Formats: sequence, structure tokens, C-alpha cells
Amino acid sequence: MIEQWQKDLIARYLAAYNAFEIEAMLAQLDPAVRFENFAGGQLTAETSGIDAFRALAEQSKAMFSEREQRVTGLALDGETVVADIAWRGKLAAGVPDGPPAGTLLEMNGRSEFSFGAGGITKIVDRS
Repeated sequence: MIEQWQKDLIARYLAAYNAFEIEAMLAQLDPAVRFENFAGGQLTAETSGIDAFRALAEQSKAMFSEREQRVTGLALDGETVVADIAWRGKLAAGVPDGPPAGTLLEMNGRSEFSFGAGGITKIVDRS
């Protein structure tokens, strides 16, 4: 059973992500947080520790003029909470050899959250 405190941590983390509030995002994380992002089965980004996570979050923040992660479902897989995610974001700047600024991107994926006494200890995003 997914505990209410786990749902609350995820909700606060995603609300801060959607609002570009990096300090509020970090407040939900364990200092030793591990982050991994997979796109098409390939590892595209990873961090260990809150300082590395902060740096990646700052870099990501600059890429989008708006963004939203919306939970469409939650399930428990062992000790991990798996959230089905509908994601959308509008590019703040053009991508070299890619879409121009203002392009709206949308995708579905999932985020896997692990927890400890200090907050969220691991996030694995898959799209």
C-alpha cells in the first residue's frame, strides 16, 4: 500500500517542478538522492547527490518556458512507488538541429520513486 506521506512527497516534488521552484524540489529529496533519466531505453542523464541534482535541475529549467508533469496513475512495485506521468513542456530556446523555441513537446512516461528517512532517495524517469 502506498503511504500518504509518500504521495505527499511526490505531490510536493511535482508541484515544485511544475512551478520551476528548484529549492522546493530539493526540499523533498534526501541529500544523497540518485537520479536517472532514460529515453527510449537509453540512459540520458544521471546524478548522485543533491548538488549534482540541483545543477541538472537549473540546466533543465532554462530549457523550458513552461512545463508540467501530471500523475495519471500510481502503483507500488516492492518498495518503489511508480507514477505514470503525462508530461508536456514548451521550449524556451531552439534546439540545435531540432525544434525551434516555442515548440510544445508532449510525452507519456513513468517515474519511479524510492524513499528513506531523509525524503526521496531515488528518482528514475522513463519515457
